[in-house]
Amino acid sequence: MTAMTSLATNQDLDPRLLRDAFGTFPSGVVALAAEIDGRPIGLAASSFTSVSLDPPLVSVSLATSSKTWPDLRRSSHIGVTVLADHHAEVCRALAGPVDHRFDELDFTTTPEGAITLDEGLASFDCTIYREVEAGDHVVVLLELHAVHQAEDNAHPLVFHRSGFGTLRTLA
Repeated sequence: MTAMTSLATNQDLDPRLLRDAFGTFPSGVVALAAEIDGRPIGLAASSFTSVSLDPPLVSVSLATSSKTWPDLRRSSHIGVTVLADHHAEVCRALAGPVDHRFDELDFTTTPEGAITLDEGLASFDCTIYREVEAGDHVVVLLELHAVHQAEDNAHPLVFHRSGFGTLRTLA
């Protein structure tokens, strides 16, 4: 057994070290999107998680520096799509120039303005339940109003150590 050295105190936490350490935890990736002023607006996030069944809630953490979230949050409904392992290029598109993020993407828009991407593993029609300021991020709680799950056995897109990957079948 190895002796554990003492952990760094809060005063020693370097942002680059933190980012690298956080990156060791793999996460799925979702797209958040809605129609705003007649055009699709969206972003990709890797901080999505389920929160509650009653009421049905999910959460996502977004940087307070996001240029997209202030527009996206204006929609009465927001679509959330759980991305599949073939969606790495979709993530890159959603991180590109705002006016061209949806140029090559197939998506569906609800009458309320929520946009979900086609061929996702699951999709949700949501409204903002609450926003909580948390350091340099805002934790957004979203209430679910509709859900759709794909019928195939596709695998999720995984974000790990600042790159995209896939899940391998567990033995």
